[in-house]
Amino acid sequence: MAIYKSQTTSSPHGLKNEVGSRLARIRLSRNITQMALAEDAGIALRTLGRLEKGRSSNLDSFLRVVAALGFADDLLDAFPSHELWPIERMDTHQKKRKRARPDKSEPADKPWSWIDP
Repeated sequence: MAIYKSQTTSSPHGLKNEVGSRLARIRLSRNITQMALAEDAGIALRTLGRLEKGRSSNLDSFLRVVAALGFADDLLDAFPSHELWPIERMDTHQKKRKRARPDKSEPADKPWSWIDP
């Protein structure tokens, strides 16, 4: 299955720029000042400015802005939970996953050793 990637979001830098630009457009379309949104989100005005310009920021600040704009549920919808219902787990005799493991059917590239060749 091919995954579509646009030119603007194919890199982390491009993705930050696009997300920041969209946050700014949403804020402006609602006629909200940066000061008011920063205050509602509980972050500094400078932090909001950096987010909107696509500069480095932390996840907490981003989530605060998303929640202040009312998009928290929409953001969660972008990441499906992929959990089985309990009845499905019983049918397939599976336990809830706690970690990922490599597929055992695929041979390893080379055996692991303490010493690099």
